Amino acid sequence: MRLKFPSLPKKPNPSQNSSPLSLMTTLANEGTSPQDVGHNLSSQIERAWAHWNKLGRPKLIVAPMVDNSELPFRMLCRKFGAEAAYTPMLHSRIFTESDKYRAEEFTTCQEDRPLFVQFCANDPDILLEAAKRVEPYCDYVDINFGCPQRIARRGYYGAFLMDNLPLVKSLVEKLSSNLKVPVSCKIRIFPDLQKTIDYAKMLEEAGCALLAVHGRTRDEKDGKKFRANWDAIKAVKNAVRIPVLANGNIRHMDDVHECLKETGVEGVLSAETLLDNPALFAGYCTSEWVSDEDNKEAGNLDQADLVVEYLKLCEKYPVPWRMIRSHVHKMLGEWFRIHPSVREDLNAQSKLTFEFLYDIVKRLRELDVKMPLFVKKTSQDRSLTNGVAA
Repeated sequence: MRLKFPSLPKKPNPSQNSSPLSLMTTLANEGTSPQDVGHNLSSQIERAWAHWNKLGRPKLIVAPMVDNSELPFRMLCRKFGAEAAYTPMLHSRIFTESDKYRAEEFTTCQEDRPLFVQFCANDPDILLEAAKRVEPYCDYVDINFGCPQRIARRGYYGAFLMDNLPLVKSLVEKLSSNLKVPVSCKIRIFPDLQKTIDYAKMLEEAGCALLAVHGRTRDEKDGKKFRANWDAIKAVKNAVRIPVLANGNIRHMDDVHECLKETGVEGVLSAETLLDNPALFAGYCTSEWVSDEDNKEAGNLDQADLVVEYLKLCEKYPVPWRMIRSHVHKMLGEWFRIHPSVREDLNAQSKLTFEFLYDIVKRLRELDVKMPLFVKKTSQDRSLTNGVAA
């Protein structure tokens, strides 16, 4: 889908407030009484829930992943159970300046909803200009306050804005005062629980309509080494009144059920595990997450099937080849360990074609690689019916 981005003035006019969400701080500065401020915050929260309910209260959500949660991958995950998805993190300044960046990095289609479009930013005016361009095509504009990587430190965005909460607040207020769609935020936790709770409340008061909490600190970058802190996520959920999502430790559907039960959140995000297994939310898991004691059966699906589905979607919704190459490596990683020569042939290709990639799958099939995805069977047929864990 080729998007027609709205033309915008160089300097957004902050006085034009078309937001469905009111701002507690702004009202207070304008001389509104504390009672009125509280009333407006309550109205803001009511509207946040009305919007979430209108979207169907999605519980199974594709997390934002740089270069990895692009349109074809989102559509693949939606085909296999995902109920909402985030775009990759987009750089707000480059998004406002480059037509090529916008065309390549943000594509969507009618079926790609509910959709969160995520930006990193450190300038409220630039963020607003970027957000205005995407608001016709999404259900939330999301601000990334969680990226812990070195590039975020250098660019001064993501989790490194946790050291400058006034700037964080101004970014949220700018969007919530000027957008027609709600603002969401994705954060990491502080080592100190109370500081995390205060942070979440500040975001809520600034106009955040939905909060996704990654249950690791900024320094806990390795998801395999550090378990996400679901207790901290639960504490945030209990402290705020807007919808809350949990991010961290979601490797299979047992984790989904446990996280929803332990934290009380509205939904869960998965990232790294989905890259290996985009059918996670349909109940499939890789052999890594089943044991001899589990009541399991081999499903009628494997990662090679998922690669073929993904490539078909890429033909329908073109994206840069670097993204396609990355997904093929992730989904077929275990297969390549058995036949590294096939991986070497892939790495040797400076320019990829769909014909070559389909042939990679065919070669692995002919080499008789069998690595089915598994379906765990439990004593009760647990499912998510209308978004509620049964």
